[in-house]
Amino acid sequence: MTEPERTAGGPSDEGRDVDIAVFGATGFVGALVAEHLLGAAPEGTVVALAGRSQERLRAVRDGLGDRAGDWPLVVADSSDDASLRALAERSRVVVSTVGPYQVHGLPLVRACAEAGSDYADLTGEVLFVRDAIEQAHTVAEGTGARVVVSCGFDSVPSDLGVHLLHRASEADGAGGLTDTTMWVREAKGGFSGGTVDSIRIQLRRMGEDPSLRRVVADPFALSGGRSGAPGQRDVMRPFVEEDSGRWVAPFLMASYNTRVVRRSDALLDGAYGPRFRYRELVSTGRGWQGAVRARLVATGMAALAGSMMVPGLRSLVDRVLPSPGEGPSREQQEAGRFRTETITTTETGRRYAATVAALGDPGYAATSVELGQSGLVLLATRGESGRRGGVLTPAVALGDDLVEALRAQGFTLDVRELGSAGRGSADG
Repeated sequence: MTEPERTAGGPSDEGRDVDIAVFGATGFVGALVAEHLLGAAPEGTVVALAGRSQERLRAVRDGLGDRAGDWPLVVADSSDDASLRALAERSRVVVSTVGPYQVHGLPLVRACAEAGSDYADLTGEVLFVRDAIEQAHTVAEGTGARVVVSCGFDSVPSDLGVHLLHRASEADGAGGLTDTTMWVREAKGGFSGGTVDSIRIQLRRMGEDPSLRRVVADPFALSGGRSGAPGQRDVMRPFVEEDSGRWVAPFLMASYNTRVVRRSDALLDGAYGPRFRYRELVSTGRGWQGAVRARLVATGMAALAGSMMVPGLRSLVDRVLPSPGEGPSREQQEAGRFRTETITTTETGRRYAATVAALGDPGYAATSVELGQSGLVLLATRGESGRRGGVLTPAVALGDDLVEALRAQGFTLDVRELGSAGRGSADG
């Protein structure tokens, strides 16, 4: 992979007294990220806790113990541009857990882009990222700021899985990637209240402005006007996977993750190959039982989306879904796990599979590690030559560095060659 050149000289760190600022540290996931950094950040790293309430920030810091006793507390509010500028200007890296990002995220993105500060978040919102690209990408290219979206369960497994496949194919001289599918083999844990709220807000915006439905439906909505191989479209209905005979259904977050992966390919000038196509699926088994499970998955997704767009049903759904700031117990987080397997066939017919897996609830425990490590990689690589600025993806901005960082945290990220084309990609 050819790394693009960054702005000569890169962003200046003069006057910055914070290495990593956790914006939203008083929230459920924000506190988990702060806790991870407490144990994972190198000695001497200055970590600041940022949010709206000095008292609540102090309570979070006190709960972390003596090792966090000298961490700075920074009062900043997403509705106060001046406070966000001050936060960005004093921080080398800002990680944000304050969502929904469509409502609260753009001012901080703009502030970091203008200040040349690196940034990472957990968004899974097409409309937010589209707005961030339009409002901040060119500015960030100029300042050298790396604005890295979707550094949690959305969309690190998706993006790094394809990154690993591309690296393997490139090393073997196997040609570009063609049809590529991420299979969600296992996912034990719940979606966070923040994720649910983000979906809710995006659906509401689409209901209020029908033109946004076309944006969200566009497979290349985040690709900056670049389109890839023909035939890219979201899988909406269950079907039988031809080679394996298994019923499959779309993965809940596929309509977002696929766009992030395609943005990676676009930012790399189509490095994945001219025939690269990508989708995300869940295998539900064979026979009538597999068919029932697949239809239940697809019907449930459609019903959830529809109910969130209807005012009369929205309040009923809100009662049973988790609210922002809520989360599972420590025991429940530790009992969770996930495993994805991304399978591709290259232009020369060689087949590879990349596995990304970890213990811990994917929406909380694993996500907090992914975001924390993304921030640490941004910090460790800040100022290196060959690093580009802009609104970027995990694979493009962090790539191999994040792969190694997550492996060091106990994540599985590996790639292996399979048999030649023709075996069922849903097997296993």
